[in-house]
Amino acid sequence: MNLKSLLAKPFAHYIANKVKRESKQAVGDQSSIFKTLLKVVKNTQFGKDHGLDAVEDYDGFKKAVPIRDYEQFVPYINMVKEGKHNILWKGLPIYFAKTSGTTSGAKYIPITKDSIDNHIDTARNALLCYMAETGNTAFASGKLIFLSGSPELERVGGIATGRLSGIVNHHVPAYLRSNQLPSYETNCIEDWEQKLDAIVSETEHQDMTLISGIPPWVQMYFDKLESTTGKKVGELFPNFNVMVQGGVNFEPYKAKLFESIGRKIDTVELFPASEGFFAFQDVQNESGLLLNTNSGIFFEFIPANEIFSENPTRLCLQEVELGVNYALIINSNAGLWGYNIGDTVKFVSIDPYKIVVTGRIKHFISAFGEHVIGEEVEAALLQVAAQTNASITEFTVAPFVAGLDTSGKSYHEWFIAFEKAPSNLDDFAAQLDTAMRQQNVYYDDLIKGAILEPLKVRPLQNDAFVQYMRSIGKLGGQNKVPRLSNDRVLADALSNFIATKI
Repeated sequence: MNLKSLLAKPFAHYIANKVKRESKQAVGDQSSIFKTLLKVVKNTQFGKDHGLDAVEDYDGFKKAVPIRDYEQFVPYINMVKEGKHNILWKGLPIYFAKTSGTTSGAKYIPITKDSIDNHIDTARNALLCYMAETGNTAFASGKLIFLSGSPELERVGGIATGRLSGIVNHHVPAYLRSNQLPSYETNCIEDWEQKLDAIVSETEHQDMTLISGIPPWVQMYFDKLESTTGKKVGELFPNFNVMVQGGVNFEPYKAKLFESIGRKIDTVELFPASEGFFAFQDVQNESGLLLNTNSGIFFEFIPANEIFSENPTRLCLQEVELGVNYALIINSNAGLWGYNIGDTVKFVSIDPYKIVVTGRIKHFISAFGEHVIGEEVEAALLQVAAQTNASITEFTVAPFVAGLDTSGKSYHEWFIAFEKAPSNLDDFAAQLDTAMRQQNVYYDDLIKGAILEPLKVRPLQNDAFVQYMRSIGKLGGQNKVPRLSNDRVLADALSNFIATKI
Protein backbone atom coordinates (compact mmCIF):
# COMPACT_ATOMS: atom_id res chain seq x y z
CA MET A 1 0.00 0.00 0.00
CA ASN A 2 1.53 3.33 -1.03
CA LEU A 3 1.29 6.66 0.78
CA LYS A 4 -1.82 7.82 -1.10
CA SER A 5 -3.79 4.72 -0.11
CA LEU A 6 -2.56 4.97 3.47
CA LEU A 7 -3.49 8.63 3.87
CA ALA A 8 -6.87 8.08 2.21
CA LYS A 9 -8.17 5.91 5.07
CA PRO A 10 -8.48 8.49 7.87
CA PHE A 11 -9.74 11.17 5.47
CA ALA A 12 -12.32 8.77 4.05
CA HIS A 13 -13.68 7.99 7.52
CA TYR A 14 -13.77 11.70 8.41
CA ILE A 15 -15.78 12.58 5.29
CA ALA A 16 -18.06 9.54 5.56
CA ASN A 17 -18.93 10.44 9.15
CA LYS A 18 -19.60 14.04 8.09
CA VAL A 19 -21.90 12.85 5.27
CA LYS A 20 -23.76 10.58 7.69
CA ARG A 21 -24.25 13.41 10.21
CA GLU A 22 -25.54 15.74 7.52
CA SER A 23 -27.96 13.08 6.24
CA LYS A 24 -29.60 13.14 9.68
CA GLN A 25 -30.10 16.91 9.60
CA ALA A 26 -31.18 17.21 5.99
CA VAL A 27 -34.38 19.20 6.64
CA GLY A 28 -32.54 21.74 8.82
CA ASP A 29 -29.76 22.09 6.24
CA GLN A 30 -32.29 22.67 3.48
CA SER A 31 -33.95 25.41 5.54
CA SER A 32 -30.59 27.11 6.13
CA ILE A 33 -29.66 26.88 2.45
CA PHE A 34 -32.99 28.40 1.43
CA LYS A 35 -32.44 31.40 3.72
CA THR A 36 -28.92 31.92 2.40
CA LEU A 37 -30.03 31.69 -1.23
CA LEU A 38 -32.93 34.07 -0.66
CA LYS A 39 -30.65 36.64 0.98
CA VAL A 40 -28.37 36.69 -2.08
CA VAL A 41 -30.97 36.54 -4.84
CA LYS A 42 -32.83 39.58 -3.46
CA ASN A 43 -29.97 41.75 -4.72
CA THR A 44 -29.90 40.34 -8.26
CA GLN A 45 -31.78 41.38 -11.37
CA PHE A 46 -33.82 38.19 -11.11
CA GLY A 47 -34.69 38.98 -7.50
CA LYS A 48 -35.80 42.51 -8.35
CA ASP A 49 -37.87 41.32 -11.30
CA HIS A 50 -39.73 38.89 -9.03
CA GLY A 51 -40.14 41.11 -5.99
CA LEU A 52 -38.05 38.87 -3.79
CA ASP A 53 -37.02 41.75 -1.54
CA ALA A 54 -40.49 41.41 0.01
CA VAL A 55 -40.35 37.60 0.34
CA GLU A 56 -39.47 36.10 3.70
CA ASP A 57 -40.39 32.42 3.47
CA TYR A 58 -40.87 29.45 1.17
CA ASP A 59 -44.59 30.04 0.66
CA GLY A 60 -43.87 33.58 -0.51
CA PHE A 61 -41.08 32.34 -2.76
CA LYS A 62 -43.40 29.85 -4.47
CA LYS A 63 -45.89 32.62 -5.21
CA ALA A 64 -43.20 34.92 -6.59
CA VAL A 65 -41.08 32.47 -8.62
CA PRO A 66 -42.76 30.23 -11.22
CA ILE A 67 -41.36 26.91 -12.40
CA ARG A 68 -39.13 27.36 -15.44
CA ASP A 69 -37.07 25.23 -17.78
CA TYR A 70 -33.97 26.43 -19.62
CA GLU A 71 -35.80 28.06 -22.52
CA GLN A 72 -37.58 30.41 -20.12
CA PHE A 73 -34.25 31.32 -18.51
CA VAL A 74 -32.65 32.34 -21.81
CA PRO A 75 -33.29 36.10 -21.44
CA TYR A 76 -31.37 36.11 -18.14
CA ILE A 77 -28.61 33.89 -19.53
CA ASN A 78 -28.25 36.26 -22.47
CA MET A 79 -27.73 39.18 -20.07
CA VAL A 80 -24.97 37.22 -18.34
CA LYS A 81 -23.39 36.42 -21.72
CA GLU A 82 -23.37 40.17 -22.42
CA GLY A 83 -21.16 40.61 -19.36
CA LYS A 84 -23.79 42.07 -17.03
CA HIS A 85 -23.19 41.44 -13.34
CA ASN A 86 -25.60 40.38 -10.57
CA ILE A 87 -28.20 38.92 -12.93
CA LEU A 88 -28.96 35.46 -11.48
CA TRP A 89 -26.32 35.40 -8.74
CA LYS A 90 -23.80 37.87 -7.39
CA GLY A 91 -21.13 38.93 -9.87
CA LEU A 92 -20.48 36.77 -12.93
CA PRO A 93 -20.24 32.98 -13.21
CA ILE A 94 -16.75 31.55 -13.42
CA TYR A 95 -17.90 29.02 -16.07
CA PHE A 96 -20.69 28.16 -18.44
CA ALA A 97 -21.31 24.43 -18.76
CA LYS A 98 -22.37 24.02 -22.37
CA THR A 99 -24.79 21.27 -23.29
CA SER A 100 -26.93 20.57 -26.34
CA GLY A 101 -30.28 19.14 -27.26
CA THR A 102 -32.84 21.80 -26.35
CA THR A 103 -35.24 23.62 -28.62
CA SER A 104 -33.22 26.79 -28.19
CA GLY A 105 -29.97 25.12 -29.30
CA ALA A 106 -27.00 24.91 -26.95
CA LYS A 107 -27.63 25.45 -23.26
CA TYR A 108 -25.29 27.61 -21.19
CA ILE A 109 -25.60 26.64 -17.54
CA PRO A 110 -23.84 28.99 -15.10
CA ILE A 111 -21.33 27.64 -12.60
CA THR A 112 -20.34 30.18 -9.98
CA LYS A 113 -17.51 30.51 -7.50
CA ASP A 114 -20.01 29.36 -4.87
CA SER A 115 -21.40 26.40 -6.82
CA ILE A 116 -18.23 24.80 -8.21
CA ASP A 117 -17.60 22.98 -4.90
CA ASN A 118 -20.91 21.17 -5.31
CA HIS A 119 -19.54 19.45 -8.42
CA ILE A 120 -16.03 18.77 -7.13
CA ASP A 121 -16.64 17.87 -3.49
CA THR A 122 -19.61 15.58 -4.16
CA ALA A 123 -17.64 13.38 -6.55
CA ARG A 124 -14.88 13.22 -3.97
CA ASN A 125 -17.32 12.41 -1.15
CA ALA A 126 -18.84 9.53 -3.11
CA LEU A 127 -15.45 7.87 -3.50
CA LEU A 128 -14.47 8.53 0.11
CA CYS A 129 -17.74 7.04 1.40
CA TYR A 130 -16.99 3.97 -0.71
CA MET A 131 -13.48 3.76 0.75
CA ALA A 132 -14.72 4.11 4.33
CA GLU A 133 -17.41 1.45 3.91
CA THR A 134 -15.39 -1.17 2.02
CA GLY A 135 -11.87 -0.45 3.25
CA ASN A 136 -10.75 -0.49 -0.38
CA THR A 137 -8.24 2.33 -0.77
CA ALA A 138 -5.83 0.41 -2.99
CA PHE A 139 -7.32 1.82 -6.19
CA ALA A 140 -5.92 5.25 -5.23
CA SER A 141 -2.46 3.83 -5.94
CA GLY A 142 -3.22 2.79 -9.52
CA LYS A 143 -4.29 4.52 -12.69
CA LEU A 144 -7.71 6.16 -12.85
CA ILE A 145 -9.61 7.01 -16.01
CA PHE A 146 -12.51 9.43 -16.38
CA LEU A 147 -14.13 9.10 -19.81
CA SER A 148 -15.14 12.70 -20.34
CA GLY A 149 -15.51 15.54 -22.78
CA SER A 150 -12.69 17.78 -23.92
CA PRO A 151 -11.16 20.01 -21.22
CA GLU A 152 -10.52 22.72 -23.79
CA LEU A 153 -12.60 25.80 -22.99
CA GLU A 154 -13.77 28.68 -25.14
CA ARG A 155 -14.84 32.15 -24.03
CA VAL A 156 -18.49 33.23 -24.20
CA GLY A 157 -19.02 36.77 -23.00
CA GLY A 158 -15.64 36.54 -21.34
CA ILE A 159 -16.70 33.45 -19.36
CA ALA A 160 -14.80 30.15 -19.72
CA THR A 161 -17.18 27.72 -21.43
CA GLY A 162 -17.13 24.00 -22.14
CA ARG A 163 -18.62 20.63 -21.25
CA LEU A 164 -19.11 20.02 -17.55
CA SER A 165 -16.83 16.98 -17.57
CA GLY A 166 -14.13 19.07 -19.23
CA ILE A 167 -14.54 21.85 -16.67
CA VAL A 168 -14.33 19.39 -13.79
CA ASN A 169 -11.16 17.97 -15.35
CA HIS A 170 -9.44 21.26 -14.52
CA HIS A 171 -10.27 20.73 -10.85
CA VAL A 172 -8.89 17.21 -10.37
CA PRO A 173 -6.81 17.44 -7.18
CA ALA A 174 -3.07 17.67 -7.69
CA TYR A 175 -2.47 14.45 -5.73
CA LEU A 176 -4.49 12.52 -8.36
CA ARG A 177 -3.00 14.16 -11.45
CA SER A 178 -0.17 11.66 -11.70
CA ASN A 179 -2.71 8.81 -11.58
CA GLN A 180 -5.12 10.26 -14.13
CA LEU A 181 -5.55 8.99 -17.66
CA PRO A 182 -5.90 9.67 -20.52
CA SER A 183 -3.42 12.44 -21.21
CA TYR A 184 -4.61 16.00 -21.61
CA GLU A 185 -3.83 15.85 -25.34
CA THR A 186 -5.95 12.74 -25.82
CA ASN A 187 -8.78 14.19 -23.75
CA CYS A 188 -8.86 17.18 -26.10
CA ILE A 189 -9.64 15.03 -29.15
CA GLU A 190 -13.19 15.85 -30.24
CA ASP A 191 -13.86 12.90 -32.55
CA TRP A 192 -15.03 10.10 -30.24
CA GLU A 193 -13.78 7.15 -32.30
CA GLN A 194 -10.35 8.73 -32.79
CA LYS A 195 -10.28 9.59 -29.09
CA LEU A 196 -11.27 6.03 -28.15
CA ASP A 197 -8.37 4.60 -30.18
CA ALA A 198 -5.98 6.96 -28.40
CA ILE A 199 -7.41 6.10 -24.96
CA VAL A 200 -7.00 2.37 -25.60
CA SER A 201 -3.43 2.92 -26.80
CA GLU A 202 -2.58 4.90 -23.66
CA THR A 203 -4.27 2.59 -21.16
CA GLU A 204 -3.96 -1.01 -22.39
CA HIS A 205 -0.57 -1.52 -20.69
CA GLN A 206 -1.35 0.46 -17.53
CA ASP A 207 -2.41 -0.69 -14.06
CA MET A 208 -5.97 0.59 -14.30
CA THR A 209 -7.78 0.39 -10.94
CA LEU A 210 -10.78 2.73 -11.39
CA ILE A 211 -12.78 3.51 -14.52
CA SER A 212 -15.52 6.14 -14.63
CA GLY A 213 -18.01 7.31 -17.24
CA ILE A 214 -21.49 6.98 -18.72
CA PRO A 215 -22.21 3.21 -19.08
CA PRO A 216 -22.76 3.00 -22.87
CA TRP A 217 -19.49 4.81 -23.56
CA VAL A 218 -17.63 2.74 -20.94
CA GLN A 219 -18.96 -0.32 -22.79
CA MET A 220 -17.54 0.99 -26.06
CA TYR A 221 -14.17 1.43 -24.34
CA PHE A 222 -14.35 -2.14 -23.01
CA ASP A 223 -15.32 -3.51 -26.45
CA LYS A 224 -12.39 -1.69 -28.06
CA LEU A 225 -9.98 -2.97 -25.41
CA GLU A 226 -11.14 -6.55 -25.94
CA SER A 227 -10.99 -6.36 -29.75
CA THR A 228 -7.50 -4.81 -29.59
CA THR A 229 -5.94 -7.09 -27.00
CA GLY A 230 -8.03 -10.26 -27.20
CA LYS A 231 -8.43 -10.16 -23.41
CA LYS A 232 -11.28 -9.52 -21.03
CA VAL A 233 -10.99 -6.17 -19.26
CA GLY A 234 -10.54 -7.85 -15.88
CA GLU A 235 -7.68 -9.96 -17.22
CA LEU A 236 -6.05 -6.96 -18.85
CA PHE A 237 -6.43 -4.91 -15.66
CA PRO A 238 -6.20 -7.42 -12.76
CA ASN A 239 -6.32 -4.64 -10.15
CA PHE A 240 -9.38 -2.94 -11.67
CA ASN A 241 -11.90 -3.20 -8.82
CA VAL A 242 -14.25 -0.20 -8.84
CA MET A 243 -16.32 1.44 -11.56
CA VAL A 244 -17.94 4.85 -11.11
CA GLN A 245 -20.89 5.60 -13.35
CA GLY A 246 -23.88 7.87 -13.81
CA GLY A 247 -25.94 9.74 -16.39
CA VAL A 248 -28.27 6.82 -17.19
CA ASN A 249 -29.82 3.93 -15.27
CA PHE A 250 -27.04 1.41 -14.73
CA GLU A 251 -29.20 -1.74 -14.59
CA PRO A 252 -29.75 -2.24 -18.36
CA TYR A 253 -25.98 -2.08 -18.92
CA LYS A 254 -24.71 -3.93 -15.84
CA ALA A 255 -24.75 -7.52 -17.14
CA LYS A 256 -22.89 -6.74 -20.35
CA LEU A 257 -20.33 -4.55 -18.59
CA PHE A 258 -19.58 -7.27 -16.04
CA GLU A 259 -19.39 -9.84 -18.85
CA SER A 260 -16.81 -7.65 -20.59
CA ILE A 261 -14.82 -7.40 -17.35
CA GLY A 262 -15.10 -11.13 -16.73
CA ARG A 263 -16.09 -10.74 -13.09
CA LYS A 264 -18.21 -8.58 -10.83
CA ILE A 265 -16.61 -5.52 -9.29
CA ASP A 266 -17.80 -2.78 -6.96
CA THR A 267 -19.69 0.13 -8.53
CA VAL A 268 -20.48 3.63 -7.32
CA GLU A 269 -23.48 5.37 -8.90
CA LEU A 270 -23.67 9.16 -9.25
CA PHE A 271 -26.41 11.63 -10.22
CA PRO A 272 -24.58 14.63 -11.69
CA ALA A 273 -25.78 17.20 -14.21
CA SER A 274 -24.56 20.53 -15.54
CA GLU A 275 -27.07 22.19 -13.20
CA GLY A 276 -25.67 20.49 -10.09
CA PHE A 277 -24.52 17.28 -8.46
CA PHE A 278 -27.72 16.01 -6.87
CA ALA A 279 -27.11 12.61 -5.29
CA PHE A 280 -24.67 9.72 -4.96
CA GLN A 281 -24.48 6.14 -3.77
CA ASP A 282 -23.10 6.16 -0.23
CA VAL A 283 -23.68 2.49 0.64
CA GLN A 284 -22.87 -0.53 -1.53
CA ASN A 285 -25.75 -2.88 -0.74
CA GLU A 286 -28.71 -0.51 -0.36
CA SER A 287 -30.92 0.86 -3.09
CA GLY A 288 -31.11 4.56 -3.70
CA LEU A 289 -28.80 7.54 -3.96
CA LEU A 290 -28.28 9.87 -1.00
CA LEU A 291 -29.74 13.29 -1.80
CA ASN A 292 -27.11 16.03 -1.60
CA THR A 293 -28.96 18.22 0.89
CA ASN A 294 -26.11 20.41 2.17
CA SER A 295 -24.35 21.58 -0.98
CA GLY A 296 -25.82 24.90 -2.05
CA ILE A 297 -29.02 23.51 -3.62
CA PHE A 298 -32.54 23.91 -2.23
CA PHE A 299 -34.72 21.15 -3.67
CA GLU A 300 -38.38 21.22 -4.58
CA PHE A 301 -40.53 18.32 -5.74
CA ILE A 302 -43.63 18.36 -7.95
CA PRO A 303 -45.78 15.23 -8.40
CA ALA A 304 -44.88 14.19 -11.94
CA ASN A 305 -48.49 14.05 -13.07
CA GLU A 306 -48.83 17.77 -12.22
CA ILE A 307 -45.67 19.08 -13.88
CA PHE A 308 -47.53 20.49 -16.88
CA SER A 309 -50.32 21.97 -14.74
CA GLU A 310 -50.69 25.74 -14.55
CA ASN A 311 -50.39 25.71 -10.75
CA PRO A 312 -48.65 22.47 -9.70
CA THR A 313 -48.14 21.38 -6.10
CA ARG A 314 -44.63 22.33 -4.95
CA LEU A 315 -43.19 20.46 -2.00
CA CYS A 316 -40.03 20.92 0.04
CA LEU A 317 -38.04 17.99 1.41
CA GLN A 318 -40.00 17.32 4.61
CA GLU A 319 -43.25 17.05 2.60
CA VAL A 320 -42.24 14.25 0.24
CA GLU A 321 -43.62 10.71 0.41
CA LEU A 322 -42.12 7.34 -0.41
CA GLY A 323 -42.89 5.82 -3.80
CA VAL A 324 -44.28 8.96 -5.48
CA ASN A 325 -42.85 10.00 -8.83
CA TYR A 326 -41.66 13.64 -8.56
CA ALA A 327 -40.24 16.14 -11.01
CA LEU A 328 -37.03 17.50 -9.50
CA ILE A 329 -36.87 21.30 -9.17
CA ILE A 330 -33.79 23.17 -7.97
CA ASN A 331 -32.84 26.58 -6.60
CA SER A 332 -29.11 27.00 -6.29
CA ASN A 333 -26.06 29.16 -5.72
CA ALA A 334 -25.38 28.78 -9.44
CA GLY A 335 -28.31 31.18 -9.94
CA LEU A 336 -31.06 28.77 -10.99
CA TRP A 337 -34.51 29.47 -9.55
CA GLY A 338 -37.59 27.24 -9.72
CA TYR A 339 -35.59 25.36 -12.34
CA ASN A 340 -37.03 22.17 -13.79
CA ILE A 341 -34.01 20.00 -14.63
CA GLY A 342 -36.20 17.56 -16.56
CA ASP A 343 -35.57 14.47 -14.42
CA THR A 344 -38.08 12.55 -12.32
CA VAL A 345 -37.16 10.84 -9.05
CA LYS A 346 -38.78 8.62 -6.46
CA PHE A 347 -37.89 8.42 -2.78
CA VAL A 348 -36.98 4.94 -1.56
CA SER A 349 -36.03 6.19 1.93
CA ILE A 350 -36.70 9.31 4.00
CA ASP A 351 -34.33 8.48 6.85
CA PRO A 352 -31.96 9.27 5.26
CA TYR A 353 -33.42 10.86 2.12
CA LYS A 354 -32.56 8.56 -0.78
CA ILE A 355 -33.85 8.63 -4.34
CA VAL A 356 -33.84 6.64 -7.53
CA VAL A 357 -33.99 8.40 -10.90
CA THR A 358 -37.09 7.20 -12.73
CA GLY A 359 -36.85 9.01 -16.06
CA ARG A 360 -37.07 12.26 -17.95
CA ILE A 361 -40.09 14.59 -17.99
CA LYS A 362 -39.90 14.90 -21.77
CA HIS A 363 -39.12 11.21 -22.35
CA PHE A 364 -42.42 9.39 -22.13
CA ILE A 365 -45.10 7.89 -24.32
CA SER A 366 -48.61 9.19 -23.93
CA ALA A 367 -49.84 9.16 -27.50
CA PHE A 368 -52.94 7.31 -26.27
CA GLY A 369 -53.14 8.62 -22.68
CA GLU A 370 -51.01 5.88 -21.12
CA HIS A 371 -48.06 8.03 -19.92
CA VAL A 372 -45.47 5.27 -19.94
CA ILE A 373 -42.21 6.37 -18.27
CA GLY A 374 -38.59 5.24 -18.38
CA GLU A 375 -38.68 3.34 -15.10
CA GLU A 376 -41.48 1.13 -16.44
CA VAL A 377 -39.92 0.19 -19.77
CA GLU A 378 -36.54 -0.52 -18.18
CA ALA A 379 -38.08 -2.71 -15.47
CA ALA A 380 -40.17 -4.67 -17.99
CA LEU A 381 -37.27 -5.24 -20.37
CA LEU A 382 -34.86 -6.31 -17.63
CA GLN A 383 -37.43 -8.79 -16.32
CA VAL A 384 -38.10 -10.39 -19.70
CA ALA A 385 -34.44 -10.41 -20.75
CA ALA A 386 -33.65 -12.38 -17.59
CA GLN A 387 -36.54 -14.78 -18.24
CA THR A 388 -35.45 -15.44 -21.83
CA ASN A 389 -31.68 -15.39 -21.28
CA ALA A 390 -31.34 -12.44 -23.65
CA SER A 391 -29.01 -9.48 -23.24
CA ILE A 392 -29.56 -5.97 -24.54
CA THR A 393 -27.05 -3.53 -25.98
CA GLU A 394 -29.42 -0.56 -26.23
CA PHE A 395 -33.09 0.16 -26.87
CA THR A 396 -35.74 2.84 -27.31
CA VAL A 397 -39.54 2.86 -27.57
CA ALA A 398 -41.91 5.00 -29.66
CA PRO A 399 -45.63 5.00 -30.51
CA PHE A 400 -46.90 3.88 -33.89
CA VAL A 401 -50.17 5.67 -34.60
CA ALA A 402 -52.30 3.95 -37.22
CA GLY A 403 -53.71 6.20 -39.91
CA LEU A 404 -56.18 5.92 -42.75
CA ASP A 405 -53.43 4.59 -45.01
CA THR A 406 -52.45 1.76 -42.63
CA SER A 407 -54.16 -1.46 -41.66
CA GLY A 408 -54.55 -2.59 -38.07
CA LYS A 409 -54.41 -0.64 -34.84
CA SER A 410 -51.81 1.52 -33.17
CA TYR A 411 -49.10 0.00 -30.96
CA HIS A 412 -45.87 0.65 -29.09
CA GLU A 413 -42.80 -0.11 -31.18
CA TRP A 414 -39.62 -1.28 -29.42
CA PHE A 415 -36.30 -0.90 -31.22
CA ILE A 416 -33.79 -3.22 -29.53
CA ALA A 417 -30.16 -3.97 -30.32
CA PHE A 418 -29.51 -7.40 -28.82
CA GLU A 419 -26.12 -8.50 -27.58
CA LYS A 420 -27.68 -11.95 -27.25
CA ALA A 421 -31.05 -12.37 -28.95
CA PRO A 422 -33.86 -14.49 -27.47
CA SER A 423 -34.45 -17.87 -29.10
CA ASN A 424 -37.98 -16.84 -30.12
CA LEU A 425 -38.59 -13.15 -30.81
CA ASP A 426 -42.40 -13.52 -30.90
CA ASP A 427 -42.43 -15.12 -27.44
CA PHE A 428 -40.08 -12.41 -26.20
CA ALA A 429 -42.44 -9.68 -27.50
CA ALA A 430 -45.48 -11.38 -25.92
CA GLN A 431 -43.75 -11.62 -22.53
CA LEU A 432 -42.60 -8.03 -22.82
CA ASP A 433 -46.15 -6.89 -23.53
CA THR A 434 -47.40 -8.78 -20.46
CA ALA A 435 -44.66 -7.21 -18.32
CA MET A 436 -45.58 -3.72 -19.57
CA ARG A 437 -49.25 -4.32 -18.76
CA GLN A 438 -48.18 -5.18 -15.23
CA GLN A 439 -46.05 -2.04 -15.02
CA ASN A 440 -48.63 0.44 -16.35
CA VAL A 441 -52.36 0.08 -15.67
CA TYR A 442 -53.31 2.59 -18.39
CA TYR A 443 -51.39 0.61 -21.00
CA ASP A 444 -53.15 -2.52 -19.74
CA ASP A 445 -56.55 -0.83 -20.18
CA LEU A 446 -55.67 0.16 -23.76
CA ILE A 447 -54.72 -3.42 -24.62
CA LYS A 448 -57.83 -4.83 -22.90
CA GLY A 449 -60.02 -2.34 -24.71
CA ALA A 450 -58.43 -3.22 -28.07
CA ILE A 451 -57.39 0.41 -28.54
CA LEU A 452 -53.81 -0.78 -28.94
CA GLU A 453 -52.36 -3.92 -30.42
CA PRO A 454 -49.71 -5.70 -28.35
CA LEU A 455 -46.27 -4.12 -28.71
CA LYS A 456 -43.95 -5.02 -31.57
CA VAL A 457 -40.19 -5.58 -31.29
CA ARG A 458 -37.87 -4.45 -34.09
CA PRO A 459 -34.46 -6.10 -33.71
CA LEU A 460 -31.65 -3.79 -34.76
CA GLN A 461 -28.13 -4.30 -35.98
CA ASN A 462 -25.87 -4.59 -32.96
CA ASP A 463 -24.20 -1.23 -33.66
CA ALA A 464 -27.38 0.57 -34.73
CA PHE A 465 -27.34 3.12 -31.92
CA VAL A 466 -23.65 3.83 -32.45
CA GLN A 467 -24.33 4.44 -36.14
CA TYR A 468 -27.27 6.66 -35.34
CA MET A 469 -25.37 8.75 -32.77
CA ARG A 470 -22.50 9.07 -35.23
CA SER A 471 -24.90 10.25 -37.94
CA ILE A 472 -26.15 13.13 -35.77
CA GLY A 473 -22.70 14.07 -34.47
CA LYS A 474 -23.33 12.93 -30.88
CA LEU A 475 -21.12 9.88 -30.56
CA GLY A 476 -19.40 9.59 -27.18
CA GLY A 477 -18.89 12.14 -24.42
CA GLN A 478 -21.91 12.87 -22.27
CA ASN A 479 -24.53 12.19 -24.96
CA LYS A 480 -27.33 9.72 -24.22
CA VAL A 481 -30.00 7.96 -26.29
CA PRO A 482 -33.54 8.65 -25.01
CA ARG A 483 -35.32 5.53 -23.83
CA LEU A 484 -38.73 6.93 -24.80
CA SER A 485 -40.09 9.33 -27.39
CA ASN A 486 -43.61 10.59 -27.88
CA ASP A 487 -42.89 11.12 -31.59
CA ARG A 488 -41.36 9.11 -34.43
CA VAL A 489 -38.16 11.08 -35.11
CA LEU A 490 -35.76 8.60 -33.49
CA ALA A 491 -37.87 5.57 -34.44
CA ASP A 492 -37.92 6.50 -38.12
CA ALA A 493 -34.16 7.03 -38.13
CA LEU A 494 -33.55 3.65 -36.48
CA SER A 495 -35.79 1.93 -39.03
CA ASN A 496 -32.80 2.15 -41.36
CA PHE A 497 -30.89 -0.26 -39.09
CA ILE A 498 -33.34 -3.16 -38.78
CA ALA A 499 -31.48 -6.46 -38.54
CA THR A 500 -32.29 -8.91 -41.36
CA LYS A 501 -31.59 -11.82 -39.01
CA ILE A 502 -30.81 -12.20 -35.31
